[in-house]
Amino acid sequence: MNELDIHYGDNLPVLEAMPDESVALFYIDPPFNTGKTQTRTRIVTVRDDHGDRTGFQGKRYKTVRLGAMGYADLFDDYLAFLEPRLAQARRILARNGSLFFHIDWREAHYCKILLDRLFGRDSFMNEIVWAYDYGARSKTKWPAKHDTIFWYAKDPNDHVFLYHEMDRIPYMAPGLVGKEKAARGKTPTDVWWHTIVSPNGREKTGYPTQKPRGVLDRIVRVHSRPGDRLCDFFAGSGTLGEAAVALGRSCVLVDSNPEALRVMEQRFRGHDNLRWHNWPPSA
Repeated sequence: MNELDIHYGDNLPVLEAMPDESVALFYIDPPFNTGKTQTRTRIVTVRDDHGDRTGFQGKRYKTVRLGAMGYADLFDDYLAFLEPRLAQARRILARNGSLFFHIDWREAHYCKILLDRLFGRDSFMNEIVWAYDYGARSKTKWPAKHDTIFWYAKDPNDHVFLYHEMDRIPYMAPGLVGKEKAARGKTPTDVWWHTIVSPNGREKTGYPTQKPRGVLDRIVRVHSRPGDRLCDFFAGSGTLGEAAVALGRSCVLVDSNPEALRVMEQRFRGHDNLRWHNWPPSA
């Protein structure tokens, strides 16, 4: 039925209340512990003869700032914060289910050790590198232009991996493989090249750490089946929920940032099987 449950508040009590082995796929994109406040200014461009920029056919436009949204990304003990939540995720995960943990270079190595301890090293399936090419360039070190996604299967010998649902990618030298192979494309590797959500693109919500549908769609298609229940307990802008609904799955989303819930209100407006929990906040 493509049900969508959205919870506002601390994710730990929500996880503790969920039944054992009731989720087929977790994708989580926790705060990266950057030590900064993550912000993004929302803008729109409107037609104005006296605007600050020139657009299509030489017409003038002006930029209107709608305000900023963000959250503090700093933890005294990051792993101590994550551990009870990941332990609950393992309990809730179906026997043939998978967890995808999205992080960047600052904490990836420490999180890998924690995940190995909770799930077992044999359950570690892949380190996926999401590579992109957008944004500022450092002049003092190699610019960081990738995130890491760790894939853990609860049972490394019995997990969902639907190879036939995988999107294929173009050959870099199609003339070397023949027309048939070139038309079919090739299997992606553990390095996924995909642009970030463009600040001016149709997909944007304005949420500062929004992840692109293309990355989430690939995970959902290959590692779950239609009708399955998915979960993201650091939901942010709700991209996993949008991918789940579009691909015939149900989803549980949890976030404690009111800005995230406001974004999801807009994103899922009109969805038939949507349930809100503790939102809006009581006066």
